[in-house]
Amino acid sequence: MKRVTVTLPDDLVDEIDRREKNRSRFVLEAARRELELRRREELERSLRSPHPDSGRVAESGMEEWGALSSPDDADLVDRSDGRSVRWTPEDGWREVSE
Repeated sequence: MKRVTVTLPDDLVDEIDRREKNRSRFVLEAARRELELRRREELERSLRSPHPDSGRVAESGMEEWGALSSPDDADLVDRSDGRSVRWTPEDGWREVSE
């Protein structure tokens, strides 16, 4: 744990104190919720506008991707457990039949 000092308006601290005896716990839980919200927003933004190289990687397919990995990486992906998908700017990621 690290100790940090934050400055908050008096009315906000009063409201926190009315709801929670432990200010640190309240701030910790609020910070975790906010970080999770921001991670989700970043992921959604990324899915709406993926990195330009992700299309190239998706087009190469599992076989080509697998050829680039080392033998130590063999257990990273179970090829039989996936679904074929394709990215299009109009529709995003969509499942495709092989």
